[in-house]
Amino acid sequence: MRLLRSIWSGAGQHVVRCTRLQSIGVTNSYRMGQLPRVCQYSTTSTNGEDGELTPVERIRNIGISAHIDSGKTTLTERILFYTGKIKAMHEVKGKDNVGATMDSMELERQRGITIQSAATYLSWKDTNINIIDTPGHVDFTIEVERALRVLDGAVLVLCAVGGVQSQTFTVNRQMQRYRVPCLAFINKLDRGNANPTRVMNQLRAKLKHNAAFVQIPIGLEKETKGLIDLIEKRAVYFDGDYGETVRYDTIPDHLQEEVDSRRKELIECVSNADDELGELFLEEVEPTTEQLKVHGVL
Repeated sequence: MRLLRSIWSGAGQHVVRCTRLQSIGVTNSYRMGQLPRVCQYSTTSTNGEDGELTPVERIRNIGISAHIDSGKTTLTERILFYTGKIKAMHEVKGKDNVGATMDSMELERQRGITIQSAATYLSWKDTNINIIDTPGHVDFTIEVERALRVLDGAVLVLCAVGGVQSQTFTVNRQMQRYRVPCLAFINKLDRGNANPTRVMNQLRAKLKHNAAFVQIPIGLEKETKGLIDLIEKRAVYFDGDYGETVRYDTIPDHLQEEVDSRRKELIECVSNADDELGELFLEEVEPTTEQLKVHGVL
């Protein structure tokens, strides 16, 4: 895999910082006076409860990449919270004198940006997931390049207002170079002028992706209420102080027509990449939810 340096963040969360051997070259982090510390990294992991080794088949390395200020570190913080890895969510720039879990460097907390790639882990549905939060600033793009070499997949975070931006092109090229499959996550739907449809069209026109919605929002900006799962064909709401309680409901009547249209669009896009679903599409047979999950989307 690669060589890693293990540290502890101020929030008490175990975080692994990626480093390089001196023979590979000098990175921005080295210029800031941080020398690499090297330790062994195992391709297996242990379950924290019973100490049993987790099979490699149930270990995934997932990266979070995007243009600067798209919300990568904030998204990672939410993932850690909702999977039970941390007990409280904190914000970037250390506004609450704690800072985001993945921003363990003092300079990162002050500036509100990620400087070095940071990795942590969590468990979800019997799978151990190693998450690597990468920088978005162009000056630290080498950190993204290093992380992509070991990823099984990546999340491309996009701002619902800014859409595809300059560093998005760079990250996209890097993913294609290392053949890393990605899932686009459109963030900040509650901001003014949020337009996820425009962002998806940019994914198609600018990045040449065979993109389609898997979920669509229920409302935008101040009216954001939840989302609709196009695969399961149901509305999803997040109740509680922090949205920790997931509630499923029927699709609102005024969105039913859009749901039908977007689902057909999703099936058509997936059929372009899967032979079995492609045959069903040509025969004008709608695939089942299970077929979409197994052969197409998930």
